[in-house]
Amino acid sequence: MKNLNFRNQLAITILVSFIISASTGYFFSTLGSATLPHRINKLKIQNQEKVQIIQQESQIIKIVEKAVPSVVSIIVTKDVPKLEKYYFNPFQDDLWNRFFGNDDSFVIPQYRQKGTEKRQIGGGTGFVVGENLILTNKHVVSDQKADYTVLTNSEKEYTAKVLARDPVSDLAILKVENLNLKPLDLGDSSHLQVGQTVIAIGNALGEFSNSVSNGIISGLSRSIFAKSSLIGQAEELKGVIQTSAAINHGNSGGPLLNSIGQVIGINVAIAQGAENIGFAIPINDAKKVIKDVRENGKISYPFLGVRYVMITKTLQEEENLPYDHGALIISSQDGVAIIPDSSAEKAGLKERDIILEIDGKIVNIDNLLSDLILKHKIGETIKIKIWRYGKEQIIHAKLQERL
Repeated sequence: MKNLNFRNQLAITILVSFIISASTGYFFSTLGSATLPHRINKLKIQNQEKVQIIQQESQIIKIVEKAVPSVVSIIVTKDVPKLEKYYFNPFQDDLWNRFFGNDDSFVIPQYRQKGTEKRQIGGGTGFVVGENLILTNKHVVSDQKADYTVLTNSEKEYTAKVLARDPVSDLAILKVENLNLKPLDLGDSSHLQVGQTVIAIGNALGEFSNSVSNGIISGLSRSIFAKSSLIGQAEELKGVIQTSAAINHGNSGGPLLNSIGQVIGINVAIAQGAENIGFAIPINDAKKVIKDVRENGKISYPFLGVRYVMITKTLQEEENLPYDHGALIISSQDGVAIIPDSSAEKAGLKERDIILEIDGKIVNIDNLLSDLILKHKIGETIKIKIWRYGKEQIIHAKLQERL
């Protein structure tokens, strides 16, 4: 019986082992057949992502290769005083030497001018927008007594002349004879979207020419106060593009390109104390400047000829005014309220008039008088709604050129 039981137990053990082995094999074979398609799909997705990255990088490389020859460095030089160091001893005289000898312990270093020397005082970036024409920022070429040199990507130097500085926006046009570089394609900045890819090219830190960075558009229609070390004063810039593409000192005036290589902005400023916050002027703002210089050799703007302050609720209360909006014509430290021989004087505008509307559009903080005037052309007649001595009335003015 013991042998029989042992044989039965052995048979049962072998049978159970066989069943377990078969079941385990079936489970893992089933599991393998279930996960194989998932693994294949995962590999396909990874390969697709790699292909997309390679394609994006290849596109950026092509854009940069095409654009870089048309981007130039602008070098600013000027004659500055040349200083000579010398040493002065206030006690160096015959009487002092007779009693105390020649004591150099009181020697004081001094400096005196000895002629002048030409020295680089600044730099920036520009890019070709027409035959021998280069667009840049006004603050890059703000010094009217300085000399300007253009350095191309092929290390060729050209003397540049400032044709025009925009009195309204931070833009300027230079002319370089025999430059023979292809203009960059200008895009349309009216349909930009937050998140789209952009590429910035510029003379980073005034030293690393044609440095390239890429990022995205982080914001649109920003208003900033930008200050240049050359002009020493802050200037308000409206409607600018915010970007995460690295814009460093020296990048000013360089192009901001979209993903097909078109210029959609002009690099203009960075946010101090922050990273990856740069700003660019929309290219559509520069198209008028380029057109004016091509056709007339200068930049022209319509001009009404009044000095004013924008009315707010605070000003309304202080001056006891009937409106909390509009532009109050008033003199200032800069001069009289009505510019002599201007459109305003010819139209009959007077000090203390309140300009309420321009061609039916209300004048307020969101619609500044200057912005509404700039939407019109030189020689165009505008309808001005004003308040004077307790009554509203309409005056017509023919806009003249801003001198």
